[in-house]
Amino acid sequence: MKKAFITGITGQDGSYLTEFLLSKGYEVHGLVRRTSSMDRSRIDLMMDVTEEQRKKMYLHYGDLGDSNSLSRLLSETRPDEVYNLASQSHVRVSFDMPEFTTDINATGTIRLLEAIRSAGLIHKVRYYQASSSEMFGKIVESPLRETTQFRPRSPYACSKVFAHFATVNYRDAYGLFACNGILFNHESPRRGENFVTRKITLSAARIKLGLQESLSLGNLNACRDWGYAKEYAESMWQMLQHDTPDDYVIATGESHSVQDFVSEAFAAVDLDWRDYVTFDQRLIRASEVDDIIGDPSKAQRVLGWEAKVRFSELVNLMVEADLDRHKMSNASS
Repeated sequence: MKKAFITGITGQDGSYLTEFLLSKGYEVHGLVRRTSSMDRSRIDLMMDVTEEQRKKMYLHYGDLGDSNSLSRLLSETRPDEVYNLASQSHVRVSFDMPEFTTDINATGTIRLLEAIRSAGLIHKVRYYQASSSEMFGKIVESPLRETTQFRPRSPYACSKVFAHFATVNYRDAYGLFACNGILFNHESPRRGENFVTRKITLSAARIKLGLQESLSLGNLNACRDWGYAKEYAESMWQMLQHDTPDDYVIATGESHSVQDFVSEAFAAVDLDWRDYVTFDQRLIRASEVDDIIGDPSKAQRVLGWEAKVRFSELVNLMVEADLDRHKMSNASS
C-alpha cells in the first residue's frame, strides 16, 4: 500500500487530492496546524470514498513554520509521495502580510524539503510542489507555458517563485523526484469564501434567496483561466506517476473576466448582476495581473491530462452547491 503525506490537507485542493488518493487505495497522512481550528468540513464533504477507505486517513499536528515537526512526521510516516499544498494562498492578503506569506510559502517549502533530506527519503519519496500561475505576473507572452519568464506582482507570487525554484534546485542538486504543478486558477464548491469566485457564487445564491441585498467587488476586468479543482488535484498525482520528474502548466486554455463570472453566476439564478453588484475601491490590489491564459499542451501530451469541466459548467455547479447549502440550512433552522 502506497503512503502519501499532504500539507494543506484541509484546504480545497487537499480535500480533493485526499479523496482521489483514498479511492486508489492509498494511506493518507495530513498535516494540520496546531493553531488552526482543525476545520474538517471539506474532508467531510468527500463523496467518492467508502468508510473503510476513510479509516486510512490520518491527521497529524505540525506546521511549515516548524522544521522539527516536519522531520519527525516524515521519519515516522515514511511516505512514498509528498504533496506540498499548504500556503498563505490569498493574493490580496499577501500585501497585508508579506512576511508571514513568505515564511510559510517560501521558507516553509525549504523546511519541508530539508525534512525529506533529514529523514533519509531523498531517493525514496516523490515530491509535488504547488506552484501558481500568479508567478507569471506581468505578462510577456500569451498563452503562458512552462518556459515563460516569471515576473511576479505580489508578495504571494514572489514567495511561490522562490518555492518553485527551490524545488527545481533539490531535483538538480540531490536527485529528488520533484515536480512543480503550475496550476492556473481552479475553483469548486469547496473554495474558501474569501476568494472572489466563491464570494460571487455565494452572494448570487444568498441574493436569490433573499438573504443578502448586494455584492461589492473590485476589478471586474481582470481575466483568469478558471478550471475545476477536482480535476486539477488529479493532475498532481499524474505528475508523480510519470517516469521522470518535470514541471507542468495545468490550465483550460480559456480566459474569462471577473465580470463574465459574475454574469454567469447571476444568470444561473435568473438575476441581472447589474442590479446587485457595486464597486469597492478597497478591493483593488496594489498591483494587478490583468489577463492570464495557460497553455496546457505539455500536460496533455506527456500526462494525458485535459480539463473537461469548462467555464459555464463550473460556475453553475458552484452556484447550485451554494443554493443547496442555504436551502438545507434554512430547512434545518
